[in-house]
Amino acid sequence: MSVYQASPLKRRRATKDEMEVRAQFLIGYAVEHAPVTVRQLFYAATVAAVPGIEKTEAGYNKVQAQVLDLRRAGRLPYDTISDATRYMRKPRTYDGWEAALRNTAQLYRKNLWADSEVEVEIWLEKSALAGVLYPVTSEFDVPLMPTGGYTSETFAYGSVNNMRDTGKTLVIYALYDFDRSGRDAAYSLHEKVDRFGAEFDVPVWFHQLGLTYDQVIDLELPTRPAKKNTAADRRWPYDFAAELDAIPPDTIRDIVRDAIEEHLPACELEHLKRVEQAERETLMRFIGRDV
Repeated sequence: MSVYQASPLKRRRATKDEMEVRAQFLIGYAVEHAPVTVRQLFYAATVAAVPGIEKTEAGYNKVQAQVLDLRRAGRLPYDTISDATRYMRKPRTYDGWEAALRNTAQLYRKNLWADSEVEVEIWLEKSALAGVLYPVTSEFDVPLMPTGGYTSETFAYGSVNNMRDTGKTLVIYALYDFDRSGRDAAYSLHEKVDRFGAEFDVPVWFHQLGLTYDQVIDLELPTRPAKKNTAADRRWPYDFAAELDAIPPDTIRDIVRDAIEEHLPACELEHLKRVEQAERETLMRFIGRDV
């Protein structure tokens, strides 16, 4: 386990050859493990001991700046980098009813959980990681709930309220940073959904999927010194902390996939996907005849 250290005051400028070594690593890692966040690239670079990328915010800033340059230069595909912290909202519109019907047929998705006794949700502290996990949650038709920190009362209420009168258990897997703020945010979410569950007679099963002490140790994740600035910070029982972004992208996707497959095994998913494809083809044939 490596610890995120403070940055020295002076740094020599990287040579052209060193910048190219960094570029080759960043491009190769991002393409192989896409989608990734810039911070995941930074952690990967520190673990790989890429020249000049130290375990500091200054090191992160170097990666951030070089990733931007590589994307603008056309060397790093834009879609390899995930950023779900900014998004646009607009109603979907069509040129006419025929186009709307065709689009509906093409994008048809079957409710994979219609006959299940549970509703699984993945709650995520880091909004930027939503794009990293969405390929998994989308495949399994599971809601992904990025909170951007502490969960609002409204967000928690809406999740539990949607389950009223369904007879299903709401299963929540939560992913938060391994630090005082992440722990408190996870506790806050747990309290809210339990409280609304009791009020609305909705069974709620809450599980802290990450980030845990054992994961930090077993995965040998990069860490940073724990904050001790406030009384709340000083209640954190460890000398170090770790971010969700420190988990390699393929690993965090596997963690989420394994959790979901506890409730929808791969063989059952495969069967439901075949049914979905058959229903989509039937709908396309129907639309094709009438439009």
